[in-house]
Amino acid sequence: MKTDVIKPQDIFFNPKKLVVPLFQRPYVWSKEAQWEPLWQDIVRLIEVISEHNSAATHFLGAIVIQQTQIALGSLPTWNVIDGQQRLTTLQLLLAALKDELERRDLIGLVGRIRPLIENPVDNRETEEDRFKLWPTNRDREGFVSVMSASGNPLPCRLNDAYRFFRNVISSWFDEGDTETRAKVLVAAISDRIEIVSIGLDSTEDAQAIFETLNARGTPLSAADLIKNFVFQQVDEHDAENAYLKYWAQFETPWWEVEITSGRIKHSRASLFLSQWLSARTLKEFPTREVFTQFKHYVNTVAKDIGALLPHIRTAADRYRSVIESSNRDDGVLSRIELFSYRVGTLNSEIARPLLIWLDEPEQESIPEQERERVLGILESWFVRRALVKASSQGSNRFIMDLLRHLSDNSFENLSGAVEAFLASNHTPVGYWPGDTEVRTALTGTAAYWKYVRARLRMVFEALEDAQRGYPTGHRLAMGPITRNKGTLEHLMPQKWRRNWQDDLSPEEEARRDRVVQEIGNLTLVTQALNSKVSNGTWQTKRDHFKSISDVLLTNEAMVMGEEGWDEQTITDRTALLISQILEVWPVPVGHVGLEAAGSDQSTVSVDLAQLISDGWLEAGAVLIPSSQPVGREASETLAVVSRDGRIYIGSDVFETPSGAGRAIKGRTVNGWWFWIIQSSGKRLYDLRNEYLQSMGEVDAEVVDEVAPESAHELDDVTFEGLGNTSGESL
Repeated sequence: MKTDVIKPQDIFFNPKKLVVPLFQRPYVWSKEAQWEPLWQDIVRLIEVISEHNSAATHFLGAIVIQQTQIALGSLPTWNVIDGQQRLTTLQLLLAALKDELERRDLIGLVGRIRPLIENPVDNRETEEDRFKLWPTNRDREGFVSVMSASGNPLPCRLNDAYRFFRNVISSWFDEGDTETRAKVLVAAISDRIEIVSIGLDSTEDAQAIFETLNARGTPLSAADLIKNFVFQQVDEHDAENAYLKYWAQFETPWWEVEITSGRIKHSRASLFLSQWLSARTLKEFPTREVFTQFKHYVNTVAKDIGALLPHIRTAADRYRSVIESSNRDDGVLSRIELFSYRVGTLNSEIARPLLIWLDEPEQESIPEQERERVLGILESWFVRRALVKASSQGSNRFIMDLLRHLSDNSFENLSGAVEAFLASNHTPVGYWPGDTEVRTALTGTAAYWKYVRARLRMVFEALEDAQRGYPTGHRLAMGPITRNKGTLEHLMPQKWRRNWQDDLSPEEEARRDRVVQEIGNLTLVTQALNSKVSNGTWQTKRDHFKSISDVLLTNEAMVMGEEGWDEQTITDRTALLISQILEVWPVPVGHVGLEAAGSDQSTVSVDLAQLISDGWLEAGAVLIPSSQPVGREASETLAVVSRDGRIYIGSDVFETPSGAGRAIKGRTVNGWWFWIIQSSGKRLYDLRNEYLQSMGEVDAEVVDEVAPESAHELDDVTFEGLGNTSGESL
């Protein structure tokens, strides 16, 4: 066994063939989880090299390859035991770079990339010898169509990756001098990406090596590395006392819990240290770089470790206090605590550096009224962007730009500086949606399907609190509504056909199915309704709500529905609630948001192979339909998910959840909504939402092969044995 740290130039330059064996899974890496982070890492690497570390590299991971016995004079061949996803992605990235260089007539640079993709003609005995990598059988046709630049590649994940890299490379070239950028990018990809290569000879036990490498270890966190660095510099006689007084808290369960930020989980201590350092330096960097950035900060700015430790401890105590207080279900919250709770249902972590910055000693002179107004303005920015589903890509950097702007402004009118900064931005990454865009996004929209349930509940809580006078206004004695506990109830039930038949035409029934999901048909209840009330007539429901009358929003709806509850009433109430939303989270008078450019809503595509690859769904998971077709035994409708993301129903194989759902239902269905994971009781739809939330992509529109409204199975969904009758999403 030979282990080396090598670069793509070292892996691919010499004539060879890296063969992915037939037993390996197909290519499953995705934009959200791998392609986009890799591209961001490369761009970040170039920035680091140009700014302060000319020797910087980026570690991509490890591969295991095993040499095969070949005839003398044949092309050297290696089997890829582990790391085929990395190697395939590098080949697609290099192919995209080569083709973009060719398009721009940068022929000299093309000559540096082509040998990393293709073997010389004189070394080829068969067509398979053309490429440096030869994928597993299921990927070969697609791989060849993409890598050969035939102009008509097959639709597949490999082509999606190639197109992604081609587009981002082209855009990046256009941001500056193309030739200079091209030279830098070629050098960075070929010479500054590092991979640990474990090469085995033909007699070694490849499986044993594979299992050992993939065993679960416990790597040091950023907090561990920083602790070791800090206490190496503290006098040994004072180290124990300093550790107990200032650092020991970081090694308690609250600080050690893993928090998802973007696509990666970090201990809360590591995440805090990253956010605190961003607030101090006003620089945006990935959490994985916090240790390097911390060392640089200590060596150049905060050289006194003795003074730094109590500073960090004070900031950590405030940080914990805000988070713990914002998690209280009952009672009045301070403005910063309420901001933390509400934005926490959206994407709180990108706001943390700003909250830390507001509490740092340098900002203690900011008047309290200004602090509260700043938080109100920022809350409007966050909530409005979530409601219109604006792309969250680049938000971290935008927040740091805002902090740098604020640090240069007078604290006496800090809120004015925040408002002006947000209102003047008309780019997709930072714009503040105007009233028209928010109203358009919510009018006629099936909000109950469109938004993560916790976010939608938070909006209704905020509307209820506003009527009760919280956080500002004439406060009622009843106090703010209980947070994070209420249930969103449909006023006209989803199963309206049971008690609300009105001799509707098929077109009218379809319209009603959509309208019942609008915000105007939703209300917040503090105690779950039984099925009889929930699905009962309007009179039954109205009598029940009038008897409890603990939610002002619901009482308001009862007044609107005094003469009955129908599509027009729902439409009227939707308009009313939208107006209230715009009042709770206002923008400056006349503000127009993105102007004529239109929204830059991001889209994502997720499949089962991706969920399995990233550990969100197990291969072999059993799926059951949300409704059992008449005349079919339950055993006949069980589906099993294979490792490559395909779905088996008996001996029949389906490429998508919707295809499998159609086979069961006999008509078009949205399979993500139709199928339920037997072991957890979750719909695939909800598992996918959780996955997207962990990726920071929950605001993106998901591209499905079947539209969501095609099969939400509103009438005949059954949950026997799943234990969920609350109306919340499973």
